Amino acid sequence: MSPQDVAAKVGENIGTSEWVEMSQERINQFAEATGDHQFIHLDEEKAKMTPFGGTIAHGFLTLSMIPYLSANSDLPKVDGVKMGVNYGGNKTRFIAPVKSGKRIRGHWKLLELVEKRPGQWQQTHEITIEIEGEDKPALITEWIMQFFV
Repeated sequence: MSPQDVAAKVGENIGTSEWVEMSQERINQFAEATGDHQFIHLDEEKAKMTPFGGTIAHGFLTLSMIPYLSANSDLPKVDGVKMGVNYGGNKTRFIAPVKSGKRIRGHWKLLELVEKRPGQWQQTHEITIEIEGEDKPALITEWIMQFFV
């Protein structure tokens, strides 16, 4: 699919990822990688006494799952992409905690796709991370990526 074909989908929901489990092991590994060892993420006994009722994933862990969810989604693939890079985010909001053992998936709505320079495209998506069986999403963000063809 060409960038112009994808750009014609601005305003549309264009992809959904597969479900992925936010296991306690994944949460523990993220704590080790980031140094964020707050008890609500790691200590199951103490976390049971909080309003969460157990351990929860770090908000930034949930946010950091976007590339994995994207790679495991039905998002349209642009032909000839040489590389893609994160450009930033807008309006990121952590709406609901992701409890250990819950599954999440992403939904993408294309807000904008513009050619910044010949062969350099910038796309903005509204990404909603859904928690299986929950009324509220884990997070909603506007995420900006650039890719080069």
